[in-house]
Amino acid sequence: MMIDLHMKNRSIIMRNSTTSSMIKEVKAGPTVKPSVSLLPPSSLQISGDSAALLCLLSSYSPQGALVSWTLDGSEVTEGVLTSAESQQDGRYSRSSVLTLSKARWEEGELYVCRVTHDGAPHEVSFHKSSEC
Repeated sequence: MMIDLHMKNRSIIMRNSTTSSMIKEVKAGPTVKPSVSLLPPSSLQISGDSAALLCLLSSYSPQGALVSWTLDGSEVTEGVLTSAESQQDGRYSRSSVLTLSKARWEEGELYVCRVTHDGAPHEVSFHKSSEC
């Protein structure tokens, strides 16, 4: 069996390797950008020993959204936990949590959840000075 991958029209064609005749064509659905929300830690949580920010991605297609975090312009990898993607009705979702010590939370000012999906970046930020 031979497989042709066509990125432009987002399809995969399986062919008989002897006759090159098409066996099956599978088309991917349209690209749908993720809806991204960034939730800051609650005041109750901040009063404890740590603070966690939650980045929610929902209703996107195809799968493969990547999440990264920055704190005051520097990438953060420690304290990041990103879920596996889940699928429902052909759309995907995932979440990512950035957990910081209370001291690091208090030192920081600008927190950014950066999502890359289908090659396009999207950033959602939380600025502590704009807290209500």
